Amino acid sequence: MAHIEFVDETMRDGQQSLWGMRMQAGMALPITPTIDQVGFRVVDLTGSSLFEVLIRHCSENPWEGLDLLVQSMPNSRIRGGMRSNASVTFGVTPDSLMDAWMRQLCVHGCRSFWIYDVLFNIDKMHRLAKVAKGFDAEVAGAIMFTLSPVHTDAYYADKSDKISASPDIDTILFYDTAGVLTPDRMRTLFPAVMAKARGKPIEFHSNNILGASAIAYVEALKLGVTILHTASRPMANGPSVPSTEVMLSNLAALGHTHGLNEALLPPIAEHFEKVGRAAGFLVNQMHEYDLFHARHQIPGGMMGTLKAQLAQHNMSDKLPEVLEETARVRRELGYPGMATPFSQLVGTLAVLNMVSGKRYAVIPDEVIQYAAGYYGSTVAPIEPDVLDKIMSAPRAKEVLANPPEQPTIEELRKRYGTDDDDELILRALVPEPDLKRMREAGAVKRDFALFSSPELEQVRKLMTLAKSAYVEIKSSELNLTMSRAV
Repeated sequence: MAHIEFVDETMRDGQQSLWGMRMQAGMALPITPTIDQVGFRVVDLTGSSLFEVLIRHCSENPWEGLDLLVQSMPNSRIRGGMRSNASVTFGVTPDSLMDAWMRQLCVHGCRSFWIYDVLFNIDKMHRLAKVAKGFDAEVAGAIMFTLSPVHTDAYYADKSDKISASPDIDTILFYDTAGVLTPDRMRTLFPAVMAKARGKPIEFHSNNILGASAIAYVEALKLGVTILHTASRPMANGPSVPSTEVMLSNLAALGHTHGLNEALLPPIAEHFEKVGRAAGFLVNQMHEYDLFHARHQIPGGMMGTLKAQLAQHNMSDKLPEVLEETARVRRELGYPGMATPFSQLVGTLAVLNMVSGKRYAVIPDEVIQYAAGYYGSTVAPIEPDVLDKIMSAPRAKEVLANPPEQPTIEELRKRYGTDDDDELILRALVPEPDLKRMREAGAVKRDFALFSSPELEQVRKLMTLAKSAYVEIKSSELNLTMSRAV
């Protein structure tokens, strides 16, 4: 039997998948001191996309909010995440700015990171890991899993070998964004990956889109995985990860041990359920097992974006066709892994193909950059006729004439008029009007009104009772019993 550790995803992947990354600091601060006492190996908390959403949609300063959250959890190792070659944008970010982003997250108290690159530019992953090690931070090198004919066990074993070669990588994070990894595949894949991991622990993260990730977690434990990514039950499941609660139950059934204080989990769950309901966000989600998700492999966070894009064009009823088109576009583009930025690029291109009525009539700049190799080498060749259409697009000549630049940090500071790297990162990655609104909004709010009242609680109770066979209402002047008609 093994001792299993947990990475808490409640405030990162959980709220990213269910709340669209709109968790403000004040929504979590009342409960983070409790989370701090549970005993998680790591508390995953932030990333560049969360920064962008907080600024643009919540007018909240993400640096200030991060400071408050980190200070409220002094006993926890706080994790940040980053793509190796870009921050916020779907394009390519200069290496010097990526290094600054890593440094500043460390300055603000993050001491654990997961670094990924869907096309496996491993040299860039290793460079960022070295920056983190300058602050004595732990680093997980991520292997982003996806299904395709070219993503074989040997392919992933090779990536494990190359990622783990760096002494600055502490763990290998096996990340299944679409939740499509089955026990049968795991029984050959995980031993192949572990054999090349140089003895470094394996973390496992699987978004529960098919409703089968808890089964995959159990199989992972049998194969030697010792670190699981889970979330508090209201923030788990659906497109999020399995719940901490169910995995603790499964550990007990399997005879494994853990170091979590289970008595603290109910108040954490109660808090996030109340906040989610008050804010109108999803909580307590479940997904039925639907193999169709294995065909398009759209991550949970991207599904909401696709629905919003279709709604803008009054085409919400076309979602099944768009998902079919997504699978086709992904095959034609050489099977990129379905994680940021490629899940967005593939999904957006599929929507454009449907909306325009002609495939590849409208091609975003980022797709041209992908075809040109600016993101790295494609996993498989782009189909020749599709490549021709991309490279003959109206914007192709200009995009190809302006490859991503690599200015120094000094040049960037001069360009954006600041020596404060916190401010530099914000100015470089978010439009000034959004930053202006953020500053005008003032300091980060440290609590979140739940808008609770006796009347509201009664309404909620009645809504629950509406599903019951009988409802009884009593007052000083009334005693009424109603039964559901059969």
